[in-house]
Amino acid sequence: MGLLTILRKNRQKEKEMRILMLGLDNAGKTTILKKINGEPIDTISPTLGFNIKTLVHGAYKLNVWDIGGQKSLRSYWRNYFEQTDGLVWVVDAVDHLRLPDCHQELAGLLKEEKLAGASLLVLANKQDIQGALSTAEIIDRLRLRDITTHHWSVLPCSAVTGENLLEGMDWIVGDIASRIYMYD
Repeated sequence: MGLLTILRKNRQKEKEMRILMLGLDNAGKTTILKKINGEPIDTISPTLGFNIKTLVHGAYKLNVWDIGGQKSLRSYWRNYFEQTDGLVWVVDAVDHLRLPDCHQELAGLLKEEKLAGASLLVLANKQDIQGALSTAEIIDRLRLRDITTHHWSVLPCSAVTGENLLEGMDWIVGDIASRIYMYD
C-alpha cells in the first residue's frame, strides 16, 4: 500500500478537507470566512498573514485557510498549497481596474503542481454594491472558460449580506467529496 493510499484512507475516516481562500487584497476573504462562521464583521482589518478556521459543513470538517492578498504576501501563498483540496478565489466584482491582475494571479495559481486537481470556486463578491460585475462578466474577464485543469464554478455573492456564501460552500464541498470520498 502506497503512502497516497494510506493518506487517503486516513482522510476518509476523518472526512476532512483543506480549503485555501485566496484573492487580491480587499476582495473580502476574511469577511466571507467570518460571515460563514457566524462571527461579527464590523471590525475587519487587512490580513497580514493568515487566518485558519475549522468549520463543520454537513458530514465534513473543513480547514479553511484565509491568506492575505497584498502584493508583498502573494509570493508566500505557495507555502500553503500542500494537500489543498479546494481553492476559493474571491474577486472584488466592483474593482474593475484590478481584474487583469486578478486574472494573472489566478492563472498562475492554476499552473501550480501542488494545486493540480483542486476544486475551484470563484466568488464574485460585493454584489450588494452598485456597479458590481455580473457572473458572466467575471467569467469573461478572468477567462474562466479557458480552464480545463480544474472543476470550477462561479457565484455572485456578498460577504456583507451573506448572499450565496452557503451555496458556494455546498458546491465546493460537494465537488471535493465527489473526488476524494467517491467510495462512500
